Amino acid sequence: MNMTLEQVRAFVAVAEELHFGRAAQRLQMTQPPLSRQIQKLERTVGAELLLRSHRGVELTAAGTALLAQARQILALSESAPDLARRAARGQAGVIRLGFTATAAIGVLGDVLRDLDDHLPEVEVVLHEWVSARQLDHLRDGRLDLALTRTLPTGEEFSSRAIHRERLVLALPSEDPLSSADDVTPSALEGRTVIGYSATDAAYFDELSSAVLAGVSTHRHERLTQVHSMLALVAARRGVAIVPRSATRMHPDGVTFREIAGWREPVVRLHAVWRSSTSNPALRRALNGLPSLAATVGAP
Repeated sequence: MNMTLEQVRAFVAVAEELHFGRAAQRLQMTQPPLSRQIQKLERTVGAELLLRSHRGVELTAAGTALLAQARQILALSESAPDLARRAARGQAGVIRLGFTATAAIGVLGDVLRDLDDHLPEVEVVLHEWVSARQLDHLRDGRLDLALTRTLPTGEEFSSRAIHRERLVLALPSEDPLSSADDVTPSALEGRTVIGYSATDAAYFDELSSAVLAGVSTHRHERLTQVHSMLALVAARRGVAIVPRSATRMHPDGVTFREIAGWREPVVRLHAVWRSSTSNPALRRALNGLPSLAATVGAP
């Protein structure tokens, strides 16, 4: 036998009033059915909860222990319908958000601040994954929203570009080119360039290859994360082509320079979600958060 809300409500009223008459009046009922509710609850619990005497009512040790939990049960029962209504409107709930390491540098903070400001009751569960894994986890339902470089095709996904930036050159601070106002790709002829993985960082690998088209360089290391590349640049293992947002990291021993005579392609970050999503909180975020609005114009 399970306790009912009526039994819990009756017990809390008597426990707080320490008087059956006042408790019955508070619950707008007569004393006999109130006493029956208490008796049923005691049988369910398997312990006496209240001591009745000519002096009034006292809580037993079992009753004292149950009272705190009973109050929580009542509070939850009263708040649950409102929580469900807010979740249906997208004002509460959960958004499982995936992001890349470079998105964390440049965009993630804006998205999280917007969520805190506009949807404070929505819980955000964060996952750092490369773009390809994010798309896989959107498909299998482990993510609701991905901040990804890779733009998927087909009707399965919806997306919008939310951020644009240019690529810049990261050099060891003592490199002769670090004193130049900007550097042309041809100035990297014969230099060692720390490259991106062609599988796990294919997006940046293709962009950096486009910058260096026609330039003969030594490509080494083939990494996936920008902060790792900057660590190698600081160690004078080569130069690297990185998104402008990487300049916010201010790594010691690294100087950033514009890449002269070259403008495209521009680095883009997309918000991607399943077109069939039924998550009201995600829909509300996509429709109302400035950081998730589509970008327009040049970066």
